[in-house]
Amino acid sequence: MPAVKGDGMRGLAVFISDIRNCKSKEAEEKRINKELANIRSKFRSDKTLDGYQKKKYVCKLVFIFLLGHDIDFGHMEAVNLLSSNKYTEKQIGYLFISVLVSASSDLMKLVIQSIKNDLASRNPVHITLALQCIANIGNKEMADAFGQEIPKLLVSGDTIDSVKQSAALCLLKLIRNSPDAIAMSEWSSRIIHLLNDQNMGVVTAAMSLLETLAKRNPDEYKGCITLAVSRLSRIVTSSYTDLQDYTYYFVPAPWLSVKLLHLLQNYPPSVIVEDAGVKNRLTECIETILNKAQEAPKSKKVQHSNAKNAVLFEAINLIIHMDCDANLLVRACNQLGQFLQHRETNLRYLALESMCLLATSEFSHDTVKKHQETVITSLKTERDVSVRQRAVDLLYAMCDRTNVQEIVSEMLTYLEMADYSIREEMVLKVAILAEKYAVDYTWYVDTILNLIRVAGDYVSEEVWYRVIQIVINRDDVQGYAAKTVFEALQAPACHENMVKVGGYILGEFGNLIAGDPRSSPATQFHLLHSKFHLCSGPTRQLLLSTYIKFVNLFGEIKPEIQEVLKNENNTRNADVEIQQRSIEYLQLSKTATTDVLATVLEEMPPFQERESSILAKLKKKRPDKVNVNLDRHPSSSPILPNATAQKTQEQMMANQSSPVNGGGTSDLLGLSTSPPAEHGANPSSYSGVLIDVLGDLGGDASKNSFSAAAAGGGDSVASGAGGGIDLLAGTVCPEDTFNKFITKNNGILFENDLIQIGIKCEFRQNLGRLCLFYGNKTSFTFVGFLPEIEPDESLTSSLQIQMVPVDVTVEGGAQKQQVINIQCASDFTNIPTLTLHFQYSSVPQKFQMKLPVMLNKFMEAAQMDSSQFFQRWKILSQPGQESQKICKAQNPFNADAIKAKLLGFGLSVLEGIDPHPDNFVSAGIIHTSSHQIGCLLRLEPNKQVQMYRLTIRASKDGAAKRLCDLLETQF
Repeated sequence: MPAVKGDGMRGLAVFISDIRNCKSKEAEEKRINKELANIRSKFRSDKTLDGYQKKKYVCKLVFIFLLGHDIDFGHMEAVNLLSSNKYTEKQIGYLFISVLVSASSDLMKLVIQSIKNDLASRNPVHITLALQCIANIGNKEMADAFGQEIPKLLVSGDTIDSVKQSAALCLLKLIRNSPDAIAMSEWSSRIIHLLNDQNMGVVTAAMSLLETLAKRNPDEYKGCITLAVSRLSRIVTSSYTDLQDYTYYFVPAPWLSVKLLHLLQNYPPSVIVEDAGVKNRLTECIETILNKAQEAPKSKKVQHSNAKNAVLFEAINLIIHMDCDANLLVRACNQLGQFLQHRETNLRYLALESMCLLATSEFSHDTVKKHQETVITSLKTERDVSVRQRAVDLLYAMCDRTNVQEIVSEMLTYLEMADYSIREEMVLKVAILAEKYAVDYTWYVDTILNLIRVAGDYVSEEVWYRVIQIVINRDDVQGYAAKTVFEALQAPACHENMVKVGGYILGEFGNLIAGDPRSSPATQFHLLHSKFHLCSGPTRQLLLSTYIKFVNLFGEIKPEIQEVLKNENNTRNADVEIQQRSIEYLQLSKTATTDVLATVLEEMPPFQERESSILAKLKKKRPDKVNVNLDRHPSSSPILPNATAQKTQEQMMANQSSPVNGGGTSDLLGLSTSPPAEHGANPSSYSGVLIDVLGDLGGDASKNSFSAAAAGGGDSVASGAGGGIDLLAGTVCPEDTFNKFITKNNGILFENDLIQIGIKCEFRQNLGRLCLFYGNKTSFTFVGFLPEIEPDESLTSSLQIQMVPVDVTVEGGAQKQQVINIQCASDFTNIPTLTLHFQYSSVPQKFQMKLPVMLNKFMEAAQMDSSQFFQRWKILSQPGQESQKICKAQNPFNADAIKAKLLGFGLSVLEGIDPHPDNFVSAGIIHTSSHQIGCLLRLEPNKQVQMYRLTIRASKDGAAKRLCDLLETQF
């Protein structure tokens, strides 16, 4: 907005002053309405308004719009201002068009014609205003209209430098918004040569454009490498006085230097160094940057150190990317080591993060290990949790056989006081390190049991599954494992996961320690059964299977075990699995002969060798951090040995008579594994890296592996290859439709023959974080990989969505992670749509899917007693506050399943509120930035007719209906 000079915009100044002097909202609205009426009458009646008056009134309209009021007139007057030759009038016209005119407006054709007139003019100010307007609107219509004119303007020798800068940034905006609308191939070489432009501003603007183009099509812009290195060399070898106009606190052109270094990271190291001259010149540049980092600072201001360190860290990233010069890698590691104890938190964080990557290089791994004590100290004393997490990552990355015991010991010690947000990840990493580098199996068993003792709540099933697999596959550790878990179970407070491990191992190998009077069969049984009543249903099921194993191992305690099996608490248990196991195990112990019992309950055979499920779990949680430790030493393999049995577990169990579920293959202790590939099946070429990324160890194989999903259609929300696919209208798997995500946060969002997209969501009050995992199922690299949220005007004011950029290339068989942060500003109805673009074998691919971000995701459970509930229920009695639906049940009524659905929806389940025992009563609060919405629910099932009545009341009109529409699909 132009400055007010004298009486030039006096009317606007007076109006703004009046608004500021208003004492109340009503007074402000009254003044605004009066001004709008005056402007409207002027536009309608006075046909002789000059440019100044139009500018003044249009400027007032813009100001009123910025105050939050709708403007429904004045658009034509703003378009007329575009034809003025005066800068201020044209500027206000373009401002109005950029802010108030919709991209779909009928006036857009007039706007485009005016822009074309300005681009064709010789006035650089008018050209710049037109380019700014194009960039501000930036839709496909603009890209189609000016896709050829702007590149021509950019590379023309007649264009002045300021216009070239605007043209480069305008073209960048159009390419980002409409990548397919502009063909850049004919301009590629001339855009590359902009790096040689004499004006540093032009080079800086062109670099932003060139970096985006090089990410989308690296081969076409390969020629930029030589020019980028040449330009970088001129910058880093120059004095800060040589580039005075582009020197920032004694650092020459830091932003351009960072962009040049980042541009080179889009190319493989082999491409960068294939020219010896370019390689030597680039090495000199990097060495110069490292040398300057050692020099005394030229200024004590923080801006100087920030600019200097920004260039340094980007240079280190390039060193790590190239990974071919041992000297540079060691120098980079030593430089980062100096930052580990720096007083600036951001520098410590960045140093730890970069050293994680350096630890993966064979050249710098030993140098990184020299800083082990400093990292451990940082883990113990650092205040910032994000820095502590990076310290954990670095310890994990630098670990090998020489220091595994010390690092694991320190991580276990810290685990007892670690932040809850990183405990689960630490547990997985400790388990992986203990398995990967253990040379003593007794140490491995001790470590995992200690892990369960210290952080049992965060030990997932994959961890204790894995230790059981290894114990079963190693004859030399079975007796020690049985003795150790027996001693661990004697602790007064014993975690349930310890009971699971103890029950399984004692059921298999309890006979190996039965000779010791202190661990006699009866003692083992009594010790396990003393934990029985404290455990959950699945653990009780496992213990029952352990008891029937004891019947086979220890005949002397058979009567005592039979008494437990026929106890009414088991034979009439509400859990049908406990009931069935108790009855069938009891009959098996009574009727089966000794030989049959020994055959059915024989020791488990060795497990089939395959990728660690713990590693798959960590890939699911932090896919970008997993491989830092896995491929450094090809010779070091996990301690799981080769199976010597002639048959796999599944083949052995297939020949047994199962007392559970009537037959078929069954694991008596509840530890199921994914079935092996069918005879003759060809293993997938990508199964090594991406198998079981999002699946559970005990889940269906079709959900756990890409190969199975590709062969059988997958377990995804939508599937397809090429073209746009609407998630709700596309081909969906009936077992896992999009509606399942209403009450759950994790799963496979999309899958076809090319790609698998998994999602893991986390919501807290009005904030949400989505982690998307893109898995390339092919052996080819995806290029131009671009996920983006489709614009939706109805969501713009309700959801603030921030997408963390993801690498534009996804290697074959690799996986990338992207984080999306969401803030709920107000309640909403529509669901955000994710569109994914990439090229596969030079064929453009486009997929669309709905993100599971619904209103209920921002709901937190609320607790209240009966009087509070009914008091609030009566208050929420207005028509717009209640929604009720009577629907046919989609599934058989199951109280536990309904509770799980309500809890997953974000509501509490209030017990003892409703006088009818079959009814469910719930409460929750939806959190937004602007307000909170209280929600009450009553669900009344009718089991006789298999129908239910769902009633929801909410404190904001319309919210109850939206919640009711979401929840009715769940029962």
